[in-house]
Amino acid sequence: MEGVELMKVLVTGHEGYIGCVLVPMLQERGHEVTGLDSGLYSECVFGPAPAPVEAWRLDVRDVEPEMLTGFDAVIHLAAISNDPVGDLNRECTMDINYRASVRIAEAAKAAGVSRFLFSSSCSLYGAGGDELLDESAPFNPVTPYGESKILTEQAVIGLASETFSPTFLRNATAYGFSPRLRGDLVVNNLVGYALTTGEVLLKSDGTPWRPLVHIEDISRAFIAALEAPREAVHCEAFNVGITAENYRIRDVAEIVESVVPGSRVRFSATAGPDIRNYRVSCERIRRALPGFEPKWTVREGVGELYDAYRAHGLTLEDLEGSRLQRIARVKELQARGVLDASLRRTDLPVASGVTVG
Repeated sequence: MEGVELMKVLVTGHEGYIGCVLVPMLQERGHEVTGLDSGLYSECVFGPAPAPVEAWRLDVRDVEPEMLTGFDAVIHLAAISNDPVGDLNRECTMDINYRASVRIAEAAKAAGVSRFLFSSSCSLYGAGGDELLDESAPFNPVTPYGESKILTEQAVIGLASETFSPTFLRNATAYGFSPRLRGDLVVNNLVGYALTTGEVLLKSDGTPWRPLVHIEDISRAFIAALEAPREAVHCEAFNVGITAENYRIRDVAEIVESVVPGSRVRFSATAGPDIRNYRVSCERIRRALPGFEPKWTVREGVGELYDAYRAHGLTLEDLEGSRLQRIARVKELQARGVLDASLRRTDLPVASGVTVG
């Protein structure tokens, strides 16, 4: 791309929900991309499989500095990726999401990598109330996942130097279609139930606020931060999304009901309050990164998901099964003996080298 400094970029978690959308977008910009992934969800493909990319088949806890030599940037997505999986084993969540993340940042700095983009989360605001929160708002996490993001930000910012520049992208709750779809994210889940059962099934009382952002727009934010002048992103945290795209969950359900023909909102028998409640302002990223141009609204994303689910034949078994539910996938691999209690793959060498796939 004219005017863009092309970089050699390592993307951890490249086979995940966001990673397999971000990688081709980086490649389209002309960047050279290498992946790093343990393959936990490599078999969880829904729809067309993503194109293979040169990659390390590796647990993020086993990254060494010499592996990162020659890279200009690391985009660190890999993590225990939702609250139910995080709650399964708090210590393991901290080991992967916090300690391994800091270790990768230290390895990147030691290897001479100049940019480190960390995939943080607005979940660190937790029980944040109904007011719009900017990046200076106090943290109030209610899950190990949220805690791990705070600890990593605080540790990695201490590594910043003239030659090592970290940036923290606090993603709103993601939605949208991906070749490695997640059915456990609220918008994806509601559309899935609406299509497969005719019911937009709410598992809370619908009152909590959530900021919502399409995975393509998350990817655009990472690209904009990667390509921005260093002084615009050095040691900065950004809420990633659009300020107008904060919704109460019940309002999302009503959007789904209006888009999916014949569907009706229904509350689960166990629906109750959810202490996770936060609204965020995304004005800082809009001001600081003019290259970030989000494209999606929730209503448009619901339409995209509905069309994709129909095109690829989504069933209720798919929606509730291990291919689309991260907690179900983890438990399935543990039952098969492929994953141990620390979420290490028993069939994966400590360092299996660069492969293609």
